[in-house]
Amino acid sequence: MHDIQSLHDDRNIPLDQVGVTDLSYPITVYDRAKKEQGTVARFTMSVSLPHHFKGTHMSRFIEVIEGHQGLVTMKTLPGILRELKRKLDAERARIEVRFPYFMERSAPVSKAKGLMDYECSFVGEVNGGEDDFILSVRVPVTSLCPCSKAISDYGAHNQRGLITIQVRSARGPKRQRKIIWIEELVEIAERSASAPVYPLLKRADERHVTMQAYDNPVFVEDIVRNVAVQLQKDKRVAWFTVEAVNAESIHNHSAFARTTWQRS
Repeated sequence: MHDIQSLHDDRNIPLDQVGVTDLSYPITVYDRAKKEQGTVARFTMSVSLPHHFKGTHMSRFIEVIEGHQGLVTMKTLPGILRELKRKLDAERARIEVRFPYFMERSAPVSKAKGLMDYECSFVGEVNGGEDDFILSVRVPVTSLCPCSKAISDYGAHNQRGLITIQVRSARGPKRQRKIIWIEELVEIAERSASAPVYPLLKRADERHVTMQAYDNPVFVEDIVRNVAVQLQKDKRVAWFTVEAVNAESIHNHSAFARTTWQRS
């Protein structure tokens, strides 16, 4: 059959990314407690397209994922990307994988258990012979306003916050990137806020969390700095971006802060 994609294009415009997006597919990721966890991800997969090619072969993206049977981790992603490069004759390949990750959480007093979901993503890229991998985790937290607590006769306003941590891990002796667990980033985010958010709370737990937040007031700026200090101390972390957004409870806007850091 005639291969239209491989025809010559004379407009002389290379494309940075060409591929498939919004592809839903079941995957298996690393789980610190259970070794592996099944989830359903949404993929964006792309390659660079030289100026002289009219198009790329979209079906080959699906073939590559099928061939790896949904095992998508920091260790397998470079191989998947190199296969995309080879099959599509490209200089660069990129994959973004977004998925919910579930952790069993226990309430602080009653110890009632429930599953908490966290929005996570992997972004992998191979450009020539160099590969990159970034892990992103979004963690809901509670924050209580220090200013409100200081000026009020009683009480203080608090809000739901979202902390997004993106990390690039350092390489070990064999050039393999060191593992940073999703669970570790969740724990760092929760320690940096006024209190964690739980899937299931009894009345005794609500009392505990409310008072915990009151005893640990933080601005959105404090949250980002608290996370940054912990990540900088971890020798496995080569680069990070941290962003915190508070959905203000008494203002008609949200507050945010962001920082980026790279180990020298």
